Amino acid sequence: MDALSSFTSLALAATALLVLSFIVLRQRMSSRRASRERREALDTVVAWPPEAARVLTITERQAYDLLKRAMPGYVVLGQVPLSRFLRVPSRHSYSDWLQRVGSLSADLLLCDAGSRVLAVVDIRPAAESERSRRRHERMARVMRAAQIHVHVWREGALPSTAEVRTAMAHVSGPAAAGIKSSPSRPMPLIPIAEMSEVLADGDRTALDQAMDTTLEPMPSGYYDDLEPSTSTRH
Repeated sequence: MDALSSFTSLALAATALLVLSFIVLRQRMSSRRASRERREALDTVVAWPPEAARVLTITERQAYDLLKRAMPGYVVLGQVPLSRFLRVPSRHSYSDWLQRVGSLSADLLLCDAGSRVLAVVDIRPAAESERSRRRHERMARVMRAAQIHVHVWREGALPSTAEVRTAMAHVSGPAAAGIKSSPSRPMPLIPIAEMSEVLADGDRTALDQAMDTTLEPMPSGYYDDLEPSTSTRH
């Protein structure tokens, strides 16, 4: 009789625990659903009023101009998300990959005439935080795995034109020859002024005088300190 009573008590306790767990789970699911519905109900423009900003920071524009001068005949692109020029297998969650590195952007891309990526220029601040360093290293690791050369330039200590050409020697030769001697050329895009022309039209003064920063883009590492500190992703 005592054994039966003990078994009944244990069964009741287990049932109560299951019911309590179910109630807590339902409450959490309801809370998440309500939070998601509140987010979805927000108007994209009203909740996040957009403002136009520059695509590149002052240092990135200087580096862009430098790379264009040093490597004529190549295509230079700025702030391109990794997901735009890298492909990954789909056996694992693609959204997880995007959260880890796919949403990161390469500061500058050096491409051939067919827009194939030949090298990445990673512009790092003179003094960077630990999270920023990890972010850059994580991106460099992905680039190495994709067999893309990564060149690190420091703010305030950009290389000379000759140094850039020497460092970029790995993309010269056949690639450059192919660009120069190709019998057919891609259709020209909408003409865009060279950075030197843009600066000549008045931006040079703003550049030299530390210009109004209201149009400046967010630095590449701006969101580093907003990442969860418990992140274990590599």
